[in-house]
Amino acid sequence: MNTDHKLIAVAEQLFDRHGFTATGMDRLAQAASMSSRTLYKHAGSKTALIAAVLTQRGQRFLLLLSESTIDALFEALERWIREEGARGCLLLRAQGETGGEIAEISAVVLAHKIQLSEKVRLAVRSELGDKGGDELAEQILILIEGATAAAVYRGVEAVATARSVAALLMARARS
Repeated sequence: MNTDHKLIAVAEQLFDRHGFTATGMDRLAQAASMSSRTLYKHAGSKTALIAAVLTQRGQRFLLLLSESTIDALFEALERWIREEGARGCLLLRAQGETGGEIAEISAVVLAHKIQLSEKVRLAVRSELGDKGGDELAEQILILIEGATAAAVYRGVEAVATARSVAALLMARARS
């Protein structure tokens, strides 16, 4: 694993477990077994490192959602939560901790959420054709986001509940 990949993996783990504000660059350098100078050489700044972590995590999540049906998207979300843990969306947590005031972080979050929305929209249209409108895709996107947030205190059962509601919405759209 090269230094940049190692740093991003370590930073993702620390940010996910401890938050963005509570995780300082000294703590990151120590966890990555590198000097502060080497850390800054590879990361540039804490903001750049956060953006890189969020970009990489968002890409990993979207790759998992490569399925073309709504049910499969929820199955992938459940698998993600089981493997990664139920701590909510790391991208939205970053947006919340920074108050949405850091343009570089907000841009990564927005780009990811647009891509996620597009995946949902394509899955709806793949299943329903012209019956699969943008309103239905938005409803299912909100179920995905809500299940991710509710899993923090309800566990993966929140995903099963959202999946059931999505199935009802899809069945209603088919009729």
